[in-house]
Amino acid sequence: MAQAVAGTAGTSAGAAEQARIGVVGLAVMGQNLARNIARNGFPIAVYNRTPARTEELMTQFSGEGQFTAAYSLKELVAAIRRPRAIILMVQAGRAVDAVIGDLLPLLEPGDIIIDGGNSYFPDTERRFKEVESKGFRFIGTGISGGEEGALLGPSIMPGGSREAYAEVEPILTKIAAQVDGTACCTFIGAGGAGHFVKMVHNGIEYADMQLIAESYDLLKETLGLSAGELADIFAEWNKGELDSYLIEITAEVLRKQDVATGTPLVDVILDEAAQKGTGKWTSQVALDLGIPVTAITEAVFARFLSALKTERVAASKALPGVERRVEGGKRTDLVESVRQALYASKIVAYAQGFQMMAAASEEHGWGLNPGEIATIWRGGCIIRARFLNRIKDAYDQDPQLQNLLLAPYFRDAVTKAQDAWRDVVTLAVELGVPVPAFASSLAYYDGYRRARGPANLLQGLRDYFGAHTYRRLDKPGSFHTRWSQEGNEVSTDGH
Repeated sequence: MAQAVAGTAGTSAGAAEQARIGVVGLAVMGQNLARNIARNGFPIAVYNRTPARTEELMTQFSGEGQFTAAYSLKELVAAIRRPRAIILMVQAGRAVDAVIGDLLPLLEPGDIIIDGGNSYFPDTERRFKEVESKGFRFIGTGISGGEEGALLGPSIMPGGSREAYAEVEPILTKIAAQVDGTACCTFIGAGGAGHFVKMVHNGIEYADMQLIAESYDLLKETLGLSAGELADIFAEWNKGELDSYLIEITAEVLRKQDVATGTPLVDVILDEAAQKGTGKWTSQVALDLGIPVTAITEAVFARFLSALKTERVAASKALPGVERRVEGGKRTDLVESVRQALYASKIVAYAQGFQMMAAASEEHGWGLNPGEIATIWRGGCIIRARFLNRIKDAYDQDPQLQNLLLAPYFRDAVTKAQDAWRDVVTLAVELGVPVPAFASSLAYYDGYRRARGPANLLQGLRDYFGAHTYRRLDKPGSFHTRWSQEGNEVSTDGH
């Protein structure tokens, strides 16, 4: 077991090469990321506020590569060659600020701090400015893939200092997931761009999971299918255009048997979905940007509703619904219709997410490259899926693409699924099965494809009670009508 002696960090192999990089925070994600780095041949120094975690890593995994165990931040800094690069794998929020505050007095100009947690991007923007103003460099990087991805190859979304990224690029691209010989890691943009893109990734993840849950619920409630039968359906779906990590593990979750009861584990799990806030952040920021991410937002609201368990139990006894029944002969048709509705709704969720990233890129001057983002999401991350190749192709063919729904492949896919999509939403409404993400995705599609909607009435109402003005179809300028006075229309900009 490595021990620190006389203020010098202990190593796993005596007087070894000085570490190339350091990791602060050795919970599961930090520990696995450190192991990934060491396994790929990069000497690494590790530190955790609780020494037992450091000892655990050194005892169990020091044979996987060259580790240096540090028992203080001072030891950690001393163990890394300059320019030092230190990855923070600590809880987002105050803990990140605290560690940065403790580290800065120990570092030298040009050293690099990398925040690898799920930080809110405005916090990253602030930290980037503060750290850079003091002569150091900062990278805020999204890391997706969970504990398995951290160990075997995550999707990495670094933003902040491009110069600093160039220093650590050989390490990050080596430890990232690899798809078709391409690393799932690329520089995203300045400031908080990396954490912004990770936030949107997580928002899409919320929508993806909600759509899967609605598919499961609709088939279970209307057809009375068992968890095992549903597992077979999802496994079959994973062989086609829905091929993705989330569909794959859905089948595995549905197949898992509970040892204590001998029943499917999913049937004894409490129906309350927790969250860590990234989906909520996505919806909040989308509101600020003026981008309708309806699928993501409905997924967030569905989790809020799931948390009202006590109220829902009481309401189930007080509020009437309808009898749920589907004729047995329609089972095959319904399963296929739900598959098509799931795919169409998934396309909408990604279209909204990519439109949101485009709006933020313009507002912040990040220069986000949607094709590259789709490329690095193909492996390692939670939303990795076959059709991300289609998204990359769409942006390769038209870098100025305004909405994925307008790309030929996605336009044709949604057109093909449209009848089934409408049938599924209609059936769910008729039978009282809530499908908020399916329904909102369809409503978005119908709203987006209309050349003229009902907002003309909204604007007329706004002008009536608040003199907010309106524009006309037949001539330029802004106008106000004195609705409750003489009823005359007046121009408000001199026309």
